[in-house]
Amino acid sequence: MEHRWIRWAPAVVVPVAIAAAVIVTPLAAGATDLPVKSPSDVLRLVAASDTRSFSGTVEQTSDLGLPSLPSTSSGSQDASAANALELALADHTAKVWVDGPTKVRVQVLDRLAERDAYRDGSDLWLYDSKGENVSHATLPAHEASTPTPDATSLTPSQLAQRFLDAVDPSTTVTLGDPVKVADRDAYDLVLTPKTDATLVGSVAIAVDGKTGIPLKVAVTAKGSSSPSFEAGFTAFSTDKPDSSVFSFTPPKGATVSEQKLPTREDAAAAKGTHPKPTVTGEGWSTIVSLPAGSAPASVADDPLFAQLTQPVDGGRALNASLLSVLITSDGRVLAGAVPVSALQAAANAPAQ
Repeated sequence: MEHRWIRWAPAVVVPVAIAAAVIVTPLAAGATDLPVKSPSDVLRLVAASDTRSFSGTVEQTSDLGLPSLPSTSSGSQDASAANALELALADHTAKVWVDGPTKVRVQVLDRLAERDAYRDGSDLWLYDSKGENVSHATLPAHEASTPTPDATSLTPSQLAQRFLDAVDPSTTVTLGDPVKVADRDAYDLVLTPKTDATLVGSVAIAVDGKTGIPLKVAVTAKGSSSPSFEAGFTAFSTDKPDSSVFSFTPPKGATVSEQKLPTREDAAAAKGTHPKPTVTGEGWSTIVSLPAGSAPASVADDPLFAQLTQPVDGGRALNASLLSVLITSDGRVLAGAVPVSALQAAANAPAQ
C-alpha cells in the first residue's frame, strides 16, 4: 500500500474496524426452557465454556451512520482500503467452521463472489474470488500451535468476549428475558454503561444455555431504539467439522502470492517505529490518542479520507453512531466511543 494510506489507516480504519469487531436484528424473544440464573451465573457460564468445535452461519448488519464509500477501480490502493472498510462495516453473511484454535475457516459470501480465510495448523490461506487472488503464508514452527487472534472475529463468540473481558465497575450487568437464537435457548445478558459520556447505550449478548457460547451480540447507540451493529448465528451446530473443510487448494488459473510473516525479531524491531498511543479517561469513555504527525498532511488529499470525514474545529472528524475519530490539523489522532466534542476537548487539554 502507499505510504500515505498506511499512515492514516490507523486513524480511521482501525478504530472503526475495532468498533465493528466489538459492537454487533434485535434478539428474538421466545418461550424457552432454561434454568433460572443470575447475571453472575451467566458470566460464569461463558467463562466455563469448553466447546472447541462448532460451525454455523453468521449474519452481520450495521447502521453506523457513515457515508457510502466511494467507488474506485479494483486495482487501486483506494480500492484496497475501501474493501477493508466494506468487509468490516457492511452487511454480510458468513459461514464459520472452528475445530480448536488452529483449525478455522471463515467464508464471507458476497452477492457475486466470496472471500475465504483458512487456518490449518501452520498454513494460512486468503482467497478472493474477485480476480481469483490467493495469498499464502506459513506460520513459524514456534507459532504453529498458537491460536489465530482474529480468525474467528466474525463470530459472535469472539465479539462478545471482547466486551465481557472489559466488564468492570463502570458497567451494569443485568439479564433480560430468555431468547431464541438459531433455534437455541439463550440467556439475554445486557451490559449498560453507567456513564453518560459514551455513545454506547447498551450491549445485549445472547448466551447459549447449554454451551455458554455467545450466539448473538447487538449494540445500541445511546438514544437509539435499534442496534447500530449486530452479528448473530442464524444456524449453529456443535458437531465437529470434517477436517476437509479446512484444506484449501488454489483454483486453476488463480494468482498465488507467497507472504512472509514477520518474525518475533521483526516485530520487536518495528515496535519502536510506531507512535506510542496515550490513553485518557476510563471504561466506556476512554479516548486513545496518537501524537502529532501520526496522520501526515497528505491525508487531506485522499478521496476516501475526505468521503468518510467532515471538517470540524481543529481538524476533520469521522462521526459514527458508536465511534468518533478526530484527526487534528497537526496530524494527531484521537478516537473513542465518545462524541466528537469530547475528542476536541481532549485535543485542546494541556499536555500532562
